[in-house]
Amino acid sequence: MITAQENSTNQILPKLPIKPPIPRWLQTLRVLINPIYYLQKTQQEYGDIFISEFGGFPAQIIISNPQAIQELFTADAQLFYSGEGNNTIEPLVGTNSLILLDGDRHLQQRKLLMPSFHGERMRAYGELIRDITKQVASQWNIKKPFVARPTMQDISLQVILRAVFGLKEGERYQQIKQVLTEMLDSFNYPLSAVFLFFQFLQHDLGDWTPWGRFVRRRKLLDKLLYQEINERRTQVENQGEDILSLLLSARDENGQPMTDVELRDELMTMLFAGHETTAIALSWALYWVHYIPEVRDKLLQELNSIDIANADPTTITQLPYLNAVCSETLRIYPVAFFSFTRILKVPMKFMGYDLSPEMRISPCIYLTHHRPDIYPEPERFKPERFLERQFSPYEFFPFGGGNRRCLGMAFALFEMKLVLATILSNYSLELLDKVPLKPVRRGIVFAPNGGVNLMVKEKK
Repeated sequence: MITAQENSTNQILPKLPIKPPIPRWLQTLRVLINPIYYLQKTQQEYGDIFISEFGGFPAQIIISNPQAIQELFTADAQLFYSGEGNNTIEPLVGTNSLILLDGDRHLQQRKLLMPSFHGERMRAYGELIRDITKQVASQWNIKKPFVARPTMQDISLQVILRAVFGLKEGERYQQIKQVLTEMLDSFNYPLSAVFLFFQFLQHDLGDWTPWGRFVRRRKLLDKLLYQEINERRTQVENQGEDILSLLLSARDENGQPMTDVELRDELMTMLFAGHETTAIALSWALYWVHYIPEVRDKLLQELNSIDIANADPTTITQLPYLNAVCSETLRIYPVAFFSFTRILKVPMKFMGYDLSPEMRISPCIYLTHHRPDIYPEPERFKPERFLERQFSPYEFFPFGGGNRRCLGMAFALFEMKLVLATILSNYSLELLDKVPLKPVRRGIVFAPNGGVNLMVKEKK
């Protein structure tokens, strides 16, 4: 158990987890350029609880032991600062983002947002997701190659703009789409990601500099978002079923609505956390399904067992093998390699170690998902493992865990399954990447190298 410890000056602390004797600069370089090699090699040499030091960040304990992860996720949330550990993404989402909040404010905001992603409201988006998928895919041409990631990003961004914002096609819709895509592309390569990780590089030195371009795009996006918020506040009687409408009508325990800045930051959070992550996961799913013909055949057999075109969206998302394919996709190469870092508020006992305040604990999703004792042949894509057994939330946690588990998890899985089922039941695709693909850094997340190259074949 994690427990707060008495603070005694006479206390003799047992040794901390092992700290690899690798210079901080070298650890930083490795985790930026080739994180899989760094993580796997360090785990092999020092075990599943070790200390890492990266440039610009305090030392942190990296864990991939399910017992340790359970201790962390089930501990009293009041013992940690969790929002503070995510400051890297503050330039993207703003200081009022749910991801950056702690304590009562985090609980209050989470309660306000929770209804947006569950129940009938979410299911109502099923037809919208299928229609957008069909519309984007209709632009594909037979025997003409296309790249999956930007295409899936187009689908997921349109879903966000329609389901979250309630935006319809028009000038602002197109502007937000374009600016957001350009902002994400600012951190498209491992070296460009350093601007997010090192604050001393975050200076606006003009249009020609990477951070300068990012800041200008963010200002333009802010202008567009505030315009939309202000217009919608004056059209209360025309509020729709979208998430922005729900947030505009939400009130806290004191009867107060969310401010414009709070709304902007939560919308930015959903834009960044809610669309690119799903697009990357879908790209990986299309890769694996077409890289392993048996998986594709088995999935098509299941999809063909129901009338996909007329089936209720919920029926589709409950198909067992479809669920297994999506789960295995998120296991083998999770979009984020780490769950949210927890920062200790007080001295604590954790897995036999006595830890001091301010120590950071970071659960590593990637390493946990590749433990051979939990997932035999972890490098092999095998959806059947999710049909053969149920994994605990400390063994399989692509959306994080505890009180910081991604609020949009159900929505993301719902969308992922519907998009995949719609594409596979309407198109015959050929994978042009005949070699194994590996993840590469794209900002703070990881995407397939090259984006997955596909081509539409004629249906037989």
